[in-house]
Amino acid sequence: MTEENTGGDGSTIDELGRDIEQPLRSLFVRYGRTKQRRLALGLFASVVSRGAGLVTPIVLGTTIDAVFNNEGAYTLPLVPSAWLPSDATSQFWLSALLVGGSLVLVALTAWLRDYMMNDFAHGVMYDIRADSYRKFQELDTVFQEEVDTGEVMSILNNDTTNLERFFDNGLQDMVRIGVMVVGVTGILLHLNYQLAVITLLALPLFIGFTWWFTQAVEPRYAGWRSSVGHLNTRLQNAISGSLLVKTAPAKGYEANRIDNAAKDLYDDAISAIRLSVVYRPGMRFLTGLILFATFVVGGTWVFTGPPGPLTGDLTVGTFVVFMLLTQRLTDPLAKLSDVVDRYENAKASGKRICGLLRAPTYVTENPDAAVLDSIDGHVEFDTVSFAYGTNNPESSADEPVLADISFTLNPGETVALVGPTGAGKSTIAKLLLRLYDVTSGEIRADGHDIREVTLGSLRESIGYVNQEPFLFDGTVAENIRYGQSQASDEAVRQAARAAQAHEFVENLRDGYGTEVGERGVKLSGGQRQRIALARVFLQDPDVVVLDEATASVDTETELLINRSLTELAEERSTIAIAHRLSTVCDADRILVIEDGQIVERGTHKYLLEEDGLYAMLWRIQTGEMDELPERLERHVATDSVVTR
Repeated sequence: MTEENTGGDGSTIDELGRDIEQPLRSLFVRYGRTKQRRLALGLFASVVSRGAGLVTPIVLGTTIDAVFNNEGAYTLPLVPSAWLPSDATSQFWLSALLVGGSLVLVALTAWLRDYMMNDFAHGVMYDIRADSYRKFQELDTVFQEEVDTGEVMSILNNDTTNLERFFDNGLQDMVRIGVMVVGVTGILLHLNYQLAVITLLALPLFIGFTWWFTQAVEPRYAGWRSSVGHLNTRLQNAISGSLLVKTAPAKGYEANRIDNAAKDLYDDAISAIRLSVVYRPGMRFLTGLILFATFVVGGTWVFTGPPGPLTGDLTVGTFVVFMLLTQRLTDPLAKLSDVVDRYENAKASGKRICGLLRAPTYVTENPDAAVLDSIDGHVEFDTVSFAYGTNNPESSADEPVLADISFTLNPGETVALVGPTGAGKSTIAKLLLRLYDVTSGEIRADGHDIREVTLGSLRESIGYVNQEPFLFDGTVAENIRYGQSQASDEAVRQAARAAQAHEFVENLRDGYGTEVGERGVKLSGGQRQRIALARVFLQDPDVVVLDEATASVDTETELLINRSLTELAEERSTIAIAHRLSTVCDADRILVIEDGQIVERGTHKYLLEEDGLYAMLWRIQTGEMDELPERLERHVATDSVVTR
């Protein structure tokens, strides 16, 4: 496997589920118990169906001997002789009635079995998919940033489908094999235990061969499922970034990466298939050997008497029953390879699902957390420090991203955060939203420690706008209404007007009903940003966080958006993160962040007079300084995505 298929900190979904010994049992106990009536009814119908299927060969054997060949009495297992007719004609028609009745019973119970087992399997898969997605949404932002999207998609689609197939067909086949082995073995031993020993002689070989296969194929299936996730990630990235692939140009490079991922999948799949193509034909050979041995020994016995050490008589009817039942036994035994194969594949998928479900969450909500009602917008950062590794107690702490950050945002104020790239400005915003938890210190909203209030009420009180707005595939109205699903059409329009979006939306082909495409690809960057702003206006939060909200738009669009931002920030507490210092000149206070610390604070005029880092950044952006100072060259050289 390629190195890219593992997470940077060794805590990938695959590794989280690697030590789970019985993932299918764990998932069954967790999700199957609420549907156990359907499962029990399905399994009962399966047992009855398979058991009824054994009636025909038994009745035929008795009929051949007693009715047609006049050899022995007309008897049926578990049926008292006094209940059976004495004349041949009645015996024949009773046999016909039993055979016909068993066929009807097989059909009816097979229908019930299939319906109940499918309902059970799909119900379990529905719950697993829903819980897996909810779990992913609950996971810490740090974990989500480390896990590939394609990996999660593979679990939600491919792996859950593998489980569905096993819980549906696999369980049915397991019951079928169990019923046939137990039922047929008991009947054969009852009819002629000596010939039954010959027929069942290969069963230990079945067990040993199957044990070898499960031990050998398990790690190969694990690699196969992991490769599927890795390829899905590569494909998802290539498709989402198709414009970049074309314009870079990097079609050859990206195609090579897809080829490598596909080759990894091919190699892992072939590695597992090589074992399967040995195991499956091997199982069929053993079942054929059983049938051949029964036919040769039984046929010789009928023609010439008991061969070798065998004793007693073997009638034609008993021999026919043996051949029919042996066929009924060998067919499911031959398919045991499919069941085992499906089981090992599902087991690998189950480990990945369990890995996702057991992924730890450290940003959690206290059971007695208070609901944060409408607030005045008073926010305090009290000696806040943060390092990404400390959000996971099991990992070693990373270098601190923020150290002793303290400031107060008063109701209605605007505080701007500026500084070099990677200084930690966006991390401050994410800490306020509790996307991460502080390492030390405290963040308070209207005097409440944000760790002591519900996540939903906290985030409902904060509107967040960043430079890369995300739109879902849907209509303009649906995207504005996202998170406020009960909002009226008029409220949506008012929010769009406030965000300077109403005019362009009205000019779209279907107005507010226009489909924006995946990630809003049918709209320009400025249009997407204004729809995202309209979403926040509709939310009507008490605190607004603007994270480079105009960094990716043209000047004309920036003017429109700035009007919206001015209105949005009016009478609201606002934290504005900006690289373009011209957009925050009027802020009540400006905090200059460098290396995770506040190195300067004050108004625009005051900071220019101080002639520090802020003044240096201002002169660069206004063209007063031609060369990058050594202080800023250091930041460019050491800039890292780790500091965000």
